[in-house]
Amino acid sequence: MVNLISFFNQRSKIFWASTGFIIVVLMGLVDYLTGYELSFSLFYLIPIALVAWFGGKRLGLVISAASAIAWFSADFLSGNRYVHPSLYVWNTLIRLGFFLVVTLLLSALQRAYQFNQELAQIDYVTGAVSIRHFYELARFESGRFRRYQHPFSLVYFDLDNFKAVNDRLGHITGDKLLRVLVENIQQQIRPTDVLARLGGDEFALLLPETGEEQIKTLIGQLHSSLANEMLRKGWMVTLSMGVVTFTQLPKSVDDMVRLADAAMYSVKTNGKNGVCYRIYNG
Repeated sequence: MVNLISFFNQRSKIFWASTGFIIVVLMGLVDYLTGYELSFSLFYLIPIALVAWFGGKRLGLVISAASAIAWFSADFLSGNRYVHPSLYVWNTLIRLGFFLVVTLLLSALQRAYQFNQELAQIDYVTGAVSIRHFYELARFESGRFRRYQHPFSLVYFDLDNFKAVNDRLGHITGDKLLRVLVENIQQQIRPTDVLARLGGDEFALLLPETGEEQIKTLIGQLHSSLANEMLRKGWMVTLSMGVVTFTQLPKSVDDMVRLADAAMYSVKTNGKNGVCYRIYNG
C-alpha cells in the first residue's frame, strides 16, 4: 500500500490529467450502456478523488467539470426524458456543484495531510530532520549501499556543557544556540546530507557517498567552525563527535547509531571537545 501511494505521488500532472479523463470517459460509456435506470453517480467520484488528491485542486476541478458533462451526456443519450429541457441543465449544475465541493474538500484535506507530514519530518525547535524521518532516510541509505556498495559515514555528536547554558541563560537561549548550530552545519553540508536531532542536544549527521578521507576533511573543518561560532556568540560549549565510516552494513540502523554513539562516548570519557573516527567493515 505504501509503495502504491509512493508511486502515485511520483506521477506527473499530465499523467493524472490523462488518467482522469480516460476514467471519466469510461464511466460515461458504462453509464450510457447501462441506461438511465441504473445510477453510476458514485463511481464518478473515483477519478475526481484520485486527481484532486494526487494531481492538485485545479486538475480536480477540471475533472469534476468533465464528470458532470459525461453524466449529462450519458443521461441525455440513454433516452431519459424530463418534462422540461431545463431540467437537464439544472441536474447537471447540481451534480457539478456536488463534484466541486468534493474536490475542494479533498484538496484541503490533502494540504493538511501534507503539512502534517512535513511537521513529522522536521524538528520544530531547530529545523533539523526529526528522529523518525532520520531513521527512514538511514534505512533508505542502507538500501542504496546494498545496491552500489559505496561507503557512507554517520556522525553522532552532542554539545559539551549545554546544560550549563540552559541553567545560566535559560531555555530560550538554549534553543537559540541549537538553531544557530543547525543553521551553521546546514550551510556547510551538501543537499544530500542529512542532519537530524535525536533528542536534547544530541544530533546525527548522515553523509552518503563519503569515505574515510572525505569525512576527516569535512568533520575537521566543521568541528573547528562550530567551535569558533560558539565562542563568537559567547556560549561556552564545545562538541564531542563520534564518526563511523561504513564499508559494510551492520544488522540495523539502531546498530549504526550505537556504533557512532560509542565513538562519541569515547570522546566524552577522554576530555570532551574532540572527534573519534572509526571504520566499520563487518
